[in-house]
Amino acid sequence: MSTKFVHHQSISQLHEFMGFEKPKHPLITIIDVAHIIVGKERVGLKITSDLYCIALKDASCALDYGRNHYDFEEGALMFTAPNQVITLTRAQQLNEIQGWLLYFHPDLIRNTSLGSKIDDYSFFSYELHEALHLSEQEQRTISNCVEMIAAEIKERIDDHSQQVLVSNIELLLNYCTRYYSRQFNTRSAQNKDVVSKVESLLKGYYHSDRLLQEGPPNVSFLAKECFLSPGYLSDLLKKETGKTAKDHINDFLVDKAKHLLLGSTDSVSGIAYTLGFNYPHYFSRLFKKKTGVTPQEYRQLN
Repeated sequence: MSTKFVHHQSISQLHEFMGFEKPKHPLITIIDVAHIIVGKERVGLKITSDLYCIALKDASCALDYGRNHYDFEEGALMFTAPNQVITLTRAQQLNEIQGWLLYFHPDLIRNTSLGSKIDDYSFFSYELHEALHLSEQEQRTISNCVEMIAAEIKERIDDHSQQVLVSNIELLLNYCTRYYSRQFNTRSAQNKDVVSKVESLLKGYYHSDRLLQEGPPNVSFLAKECFLSPGYLSDLLKKETGKTAKDHINDFLVDKAKHLLLGSTDSVSGIAYTLGFNYPHYFSRLFKKKTGVTPQEYRQLN
């Protein structure tokens, strides 16, 4: 099996790689998945690009994304940002898979409102097993957005092309944000289990010697233990508790700091080191941000 890498810097390079004709627009394209052929010689190929991608697959399609393997089911929508790794895991025949791929280059949204907030659409950093699963109505709505984008791509490029394309991409992403919120809601019971696990993980981390050896826990640690991506975990916690994963970590550390400040005579620096902070002023800054007072002031007031 090949382990070669391919990197696409442009829409034109992507089309050439897939054996398609020159794209109608240099910065955006929509590809019919049914037209994609993956020969056996490309199985195992790892692909990265400078492009954003939104993909709808409505038939089984196996891919490796990062370290995880995922088989798409009907109505699954996935998102990838530039430089993320996709691995082709099996051959694909013409018309074997149905769906579409929307690729766009960052230059398309540069100096636009969408360009300034594209990172707010955190699902571009989700893992494949955290894909957005759409109802039939949701799938029709998303596909209508893509059809409007496709129609604009076919038009002659003029002074309004970028604005129309970017506005439609933003509309598509806003619908996806709404549908992800619904997905979080429908999985509320499962999500509450994750919230409990995060609390348990933080307690276990505190009672082990990892604070001294490795410093305070981070979001990546919690996400790995929960078998989720950092972005998905943070969004899940935000939906369930109103706090991000980072907020949960910081609140936990500050709560432990309060107990140590009132229950011991250790210096503020000593408490900072106990909680895994290499630099006490970072601890003091975090404590004041969360409580409104410095650690020493908190000790004196209580």
